[in-house]
Amino acid sequence: MAGSKKAKGKAEQAKGKAKEAVGRAVGNERLEAEGRMEGARGDARQAKEKAKDVFKH
Repeated sequence: MAGSKKAKGKAEQAKGKAKEAVGRAVGNERLEAEGRMEGARGDARQAKEKAKDVFKH
C-alpha cells in the first residue's frame, strides 16, 4: 500500500511540474500556481511516506 502512495506522490509531482511549465509557457499565472501547488502536495506526500518508512524499520 505504501508503494502505491509513493507512486501517487511522484505522479502528483510530475503533473504539477508539467502544469507549471505549461502555465509559464502560455503566460497563465493561475495554471502555473496550480502546478506549484500540486507539486508541493506531491512533495508533502513523498515526505510523509519516507517518514513512515523510517519509523517502520
